[in-house]
Amino acid sequence: MGTYRQIFYHIVFGTKYRKPTINEKNETQLYKYIWGVLNNKKCKLYRINGMPDHIHIFCDLHPNINLSNLVKDIKVATNLWMKESGLFPAFAGWQEGYGAFTSSIRDKERIINYIKNQKEHHKTETFEDEFKKLLTDHGIESFE
Repeated sequence: MGTYRQIFYHIVFGTKYRKPTINEKNETQLYKYIWGVLNNKKCKLYRINGMPDHIHIFCDLHPNINLSNLVKDIKVATNLWMKESGLFPAFAGWQEGYGAFTSSIRDKERIINYIKNQKEHHKTETFEDEFKKLLTDHGIESFE
């Protein structure tokens, strides 16, 4: 018998000081780059999207991959690429830390749609409020 797994993670992290440094003109290239990092680590990307000050990644975590190492690898690789590419001139780096929330197969489509609709969603809610709500929804004491 083979090894079977299904480990969905909704990963969220922001830019340094939550400054809007991910310009929308080039965000698709950033998302493709992150998809490449995930692919190299045998993690399946289901959805990625974001705003100028943060990103959401919904992916499957390969059992050989440690979550904190995956996030660190994404941040380190994109930090370097974003600065060297010249596509994100205002980008100064990522914030410390991240949010990562596990999900069941039943929540998969809802989370994909939630991430897909980021631009619409953030017309009415800040990243900070959104992040606090994610923590609350997952039973995590709020950060302050």
